[in-house]
Amino acid sequence: MDCPESETPLEWMLLTTEVVEDIETAIKMLRWYTYRWRVEDYHKIFKSGCKCERYRLAAEGMKPLLGFLSICAVELLQVTYLHRNQPDAPAVEILSPVQIQVLSARFPKRTAVLTIAWAVESVAYLGGYLEHRRKSPIGIQVLWRGWSNLHDLCQGWLLAKNHT
Repeated sequence: MDCPESETPLEWMLLTTEVVEDIETAIKMLRWYTYRWRVEDYHKIFKSGCKCERYRLAAEGMKPLLGFLSICAVELLQVTYLHRNQPDAPAVEILSPVQIQVLSARFPKRTAVLTIAWAVESVAYLGGYLEHRRKSPIGIQVLWRGWSNLHDLCQGWLLAKNHT
């Protein structure tokens, strides 16, 4: 985009420790920089959603917990990314068949088309997302609570199914 005549054009400089001697390497560095936002999102999910800082365990106890929470954070990052970029993709890309059954049973009126958007919104409702706030984006804490509640509901679903 051209700068208006009355304004001074902006110049951007990306600092890196990598050696950049050609345009291909410069493009690669720019692509790497774009990944920064996913890393930021991951840390937000890890800290705000998973609340990893609230646990106070001895060092040996923290290692497996942080490993588990890291996997949860990556899954939630994937879900939020797909919700933003592929909301009409099938829900089976992010949910297991049991999770779909549970959400369909819990929200029978919402079970029209089983898309990623449907799945994320249903999980958000489990986490306390309010209907009147539909225009506001689904927050990571609500999604984390919903994901946790869905896990518990699925365990109950499977237990009930196995005991009938």
